[in-house]
Amino acid sequence: MMEWKDKVILVTGGTGSFGKKFIEILLKEYHPAKVIVFSRDELKQHEMRVGGFDQPNLRYFIGDVRDQQRLRRAMNGVDIVIHAAALKQVPACEYNPMEAIKTNILGSSNVVEAALDAGVSKVMALSTDKAVNPVNLYGATKLSAEKLFIQSNAYAGGIATRFSCVRYGNVVGSRGSVIPIFIRQRAAGKLTITDDRMTRFWLTLEQGVRFVIHCSEQMHGGEVFVPKIPSTRIIDLARVIAPDSEIDVIGIRPGEKLHEVLINEDEARNTVELEDMFVVQPSMALWFGYDWQDKGKALPEGFRYTSESNPEWLSSEQIQEYVAPFESNGVEESLY
Repeated sequence: MMEWKDKVILVTGGTGSFGKKFIEILLKEYHPAKVIVFSRDELKQHEMRVGGFDQPNLRYFIGDVRDQQRLRRAMNGVDIVIHAAALKQVPACEYNPMEAIKTNILGSSNVVEAALDAGVSKVMALSTDKAVNPVNLYGATKLSAEKLFIQSNAYAGGIATRFSCVRYGNVVGSRGSVIPIFIRQRAAGKLTITDDRMTRFWLTLEQGVRFVIHCSEQMHGGEVFVPKIPSTRIIDLARVIAPDSEIDVIGIRPGEKLHEVLINEDEARNTVELEDMFVVQPSMALWFGYDWQDKGKALPEGFRYTSESNPEWLSSEQIQEYVAPFESNGVEESLY
C-alpha cells in the first residue's frame, strides 16, 4: 500500500464536487504532506477556505488546465496528480463544442505534458461511462482523454511517471445530478423525465473518492479501473423522491443515451474481473499495465457491463438512503 503521509498531491478541479470530498477525506484520514487545489474560480477557492478547508498543508492555485505553463509551475515538487477538472454538462458541451475540446482534451494533454516535465510519480484521471460508445461530445472528449492518458505511458520512456484512469457512472447529488432537480420539482407537483425506460449506474461521492484513492494506491500505469456499482431506473428514482407527484415524460435530449455502458465487448477481451472491480488493461503493446492477469479472471466472450443488464439493482429502500442526505441542506450544497 502506498504511504500518503509523505506525498504532495495536486487535484485539478479541486473546488468541484469530487475535488472537495477527495480533499476532505485525504486530509482527515491520510494526512498527506501537502495538497494543492488547482482550479480557475477564485470565489470557490475562497468559499472552500472559509468553509473549513484552511489546514496548513493545503495550498490554493488559481489556474486553468488549458494553461500548460501554469500547470508546470503548480506541479513542481508534486508526487501525485488527480485530474478531475472537466466540462461535464452534456447540453453545454453540445452547444459549446470547442470549449469542451479545449478543456477536456487539450487540458488533459497539458496535464500529461506538465506531469512528465515535473517528474510526477502517478497521475490518475477521472472518466465516465459516457466515454464508452459515446453518442455526445462530452463522452467523445472523455474517451479521447482516456486514450491520451493510457498511451502517454509510452511517452514516459525511462521517466517514472505513470498514467491511469478510473471510469464510473453517475455520482449521486453531484453538480447537475437529477436528484436535486427532482427534489425542487416536487414542490410544484410535477417531475420531468426524458424516458421512463432509462437506466443509469449510481454511486455516492464518497464511494467514488474512495475508489480513486484505492486505485491510485494500486495502479501500475496503463489501466482503466471500473468499479462494480448498482443500477437504478430513473422512473424508480422519481417515484421514491416524489411518490405523489405527476411524472411528465418529455423525450430523450440530444446526446443522451437510454442506457449506459461501462465496459463494451471489445474492451472485455483485455479486462480482468476482480471481486469489487474490473481492470481494463491497455490494448496497445505498452511495457506495463498487464500485472492484473493473475489477480482476477478473464471475462467471457461478448461480455458487456451495461446499466440495463447489471445484476445489481438498487431497491426502493436503498434509493431512499441515497436521496436522504439531499432532502435538506444537501440540495443547495450540491449546486456548488
